[in-house]
Amino acid sequence: MSSRRSSSPESNTDGSGGGFPADERKRKRMLSNRESARRSRARKQQRLEELVAEVARLQAENAQVQARISTFDRELSKVDGENAVLRARHGELSGWLEVLQMAGAPVDIPEVSDPLLRPWQPSFQLQPIAADAFQF
Repeated sequence: MSSRRSSSPESNTDGSGGGFPADERKRKRMLSNRESARRSRARKQQRLEELVAEVARLQAENAQVQARISTFDRELSKVDGENAVLRARHGELSGWLEVLQMAGAPVDIPEVSDPLLRPWQPSFQLQPIAADAFQF
């Protein structure tokens, strides 16, 4: 026994037993498709607006990052310039020291206690901490 729908003019309902005429079913399907397409377009428009907002936010963030990079570049150039001056001064002083040592002059260079020269060593005396076993 085959399950085929009748396409005769007398049968104006679908084979599912819903009782809707074929034209009514087609009209409802068209309305449903239109509504689905409208919702799809609305979702697409909303997503587009979200992406446009995100692009604007990212462009603003990028501009801020570029400004910070420019600031750091200027500071780096300044420090590089200062470093070059200090290297040149070091070379000059080393040359003078060498000349003095060759001439037999007594050269006594005091130790400079600059904590920045040895950042791994604390500039203060470490004190032991007494722990009580019943403290906690």
